[in-house]
Amino acid sequence: METYFNVHIEFEHTAVDEIIVNAIKTNSVGYVCAIESNNLTVANMQDDFRRVVNQSLVNICDGSVVATMIGKIYKKQYTSYIGADLFIKYIESRKYKQYFLGNTQPVLDGLKKNLSKIDPAVSGMPFVELPFCDVNEFDYESIAADINRVKPDIIWVSLGAPKQELFMSRLRPYLDKGVMFGLGAVFNFFSGVGPVKRAPAFMRKMKLEWLYRAFEEPRKNVPRYLHFIKILPRLIWEERRKVRNGRIIVMDETPDYNYVAAKTAGHRD
Repeated sequence: METYFNVHIEFEHTAVDEIIVNAIKTNSVGYVCAIESNNLTVANMQDDFRRVVNQSLVNICDGSVVATMIGKIYKKQYTSYIGADLFIKYIESRKYKQYFLGNTQPVLDGLKKNLSKIDPAVSGMPFVELPFCDVNEFDYESIAADINRVKPDIIWVSLGAPKQELFMSRLRPYLDKGVMFGLGAVFNFFSGVGPVKRAPAFMRKMKLEWLYRAFEEPRKNVPRYLHFIKILPRLIWEERRKVRNGRIIVMDETPDYNYVAAKTAGHRD
């Protein structure tokens, strides 16, 4: 991964998948963050959160606008790896034992029903609601004990950013194995429950998914976008300064886990 806007991001989709698959194959523990305007803003306002994000297994760029801006600065073609696309890709692969954690029970029930149509084995996997509380109040040891009993390859976490990133970093020390993904509203997108839906395909193709989300949940997302716009000039200036100096900062925070390169994908126990 390289550093853009002070956050480590891997833009190569094949590299992202290889890192994830290698971690699964070697029974490693780690987490994946989806970087978009909101957690990018928080990471540049809170040092502790930035460290959490930068100690991930790998980070994807979950925002097409962010990818476009970085591409213009470095005069390269960068493509976002949208969390919803990554999620359904791993579901459709039908290779992994999975654990679904967070959100609400109605959403989890709808998600289980819909995903089981894609992979019938999902019907036997855990869908676990978490209590509504501060990130410091979760019983991480107890949560991890149930996950360790199941021994999943993948743990999907839906708590919303930046809470889910903090949650994953606190849960990691208690896990025996498993790659965690913090993907926020993705559970809602595929559950068919409630008003939160993914943008229509034509808006995704036009890279306007952010605009759809703004109209869908204005009280939540518009303030987030405004905070991002506020810090954006500084981020662009700093990034352009890196270009003038002829360098890109390479990842310098090594995660606390290792993985061995492997060519083949993981599978269920």
